[in-house]
Amino acid sequence: MRMNLVCIFYMMVASCSRQAVIHPQRKDIVETVYASGKIISNNEHNIYALGSGTVIKKLVKEGDSITKYQVLYIIKNDAQATRLEAAQTNYNVAQANLSSQSRILNELKLSMQSAQAKLSNDSSTYFHLKNLWNENIGTRNNLDAAYTRYILSQNELQSVQEKYHSTLNDLKLALYAAKSQLADAETDLNNYFIKSESGGTVFQTYKEMGESVKPNDIVALLGESVNRIIKLAVDQADIDKIKAGQQVLLKTDITGNTIYRAVVTRLYPLMNEADQTFRVDAVFTDTTQQPFVHSSVEANIIIQNKNDALVIPRAALIADDSVQVKQDGKTKIIAVQTGISTLNETEIVRGLNESSQVILPAR
Repeated sequence: MRMNLVCIFYMMVASCSRQAVIHPQRKDIVETVYASGKIISNNEHNIYALGSGTVIKKLVKEGDSITKYQVLYIIKNDAQATRLEAAQTNYNVAQANLSSQSRILNELKLSMQSAQAKLSNDSSTYFHLKNLWNENIGTRNNLDAAYTRYILSQNELQSVQEKYHSTLNDLKLALYAAKSQLADAETDLNNYFIKSESGGTVFQTYKEMGESVKPNDIVALLGESVNRIIKLAVDQADIDKIKAGQQVLLKTDITGNTIYRAVVTRLYPLMNEADQTFRVDAVFTDTTQQPFVHSSVEANIIIQNKNDALVIPRAALIADDSVQVKQDGKTKIIAVQTGISTLNETEIVRGLNESSQVILPAR
């Protein structure tokens, strides 16, 4: 009995260590790169608060369709409204000071007219007395006095003209400053009316009535209503195989085993150092619409495929370029040229045929 057990044990060991022999087979083979990620909306972006205060109106909810420049939230803005009112009043005054009804400019215009009339009168008197003096008529004192009044009138007119132009320039600068202050006040007030810069769908809101906000707080997540992007992460070891236009087969967590088709549209050059992956974007090519966003996906990006390829198990390869075969009752290692590879199989381009006896290494 003991002898039989020993024989059975050695027979089992010999059987377990026996190497399997297979023949290469003809079949279709597809090389793919695995990627994971999620579905996002095209033009997906956050909306931020630009001012601080309290939410007094929330005008949208998740799932709402919105238009460009639509108001989403209103933040309490009493101080900003008062500032805008004061800036508007200041701007109106500055505008009035430059209008045809300007009291300041009209008074200076009247002063110029008076100075011009006085100069005209003094000029006539002086040149009249000068002509008489040339004919030996009149006195020197009267002529000198007339000349003095004539020069003073010239100086007075020049002074009033300079004052008018200086005041006009000051009023223009005041209007420019008032306009700038009004624009700033309007911008500050508009910051308390949080708007969307594009149309689409509200996917999520982050603030409710009565909650406080401060600058750069995220208040909503928006995106396009229909178009979706498949945001994938590809390992750095595979990224050089990926090109725009390659086909993608994927499954989503929401739809289970349903297979969707997509195409690679964009590769991003910056690696995510946290997980050593690169971002790759794809878009759906079938007609199925995806109403949900941020659903997880698993994808296979098709790198290349070949019909009726000569294929062996990948485990049969030795150092990626050789296999062990049986020829003429002997075992030897021969070199092969490989082509497309998957996780389990490899195409043989040169070195084997369908009648070759390929030895699988013992497990």
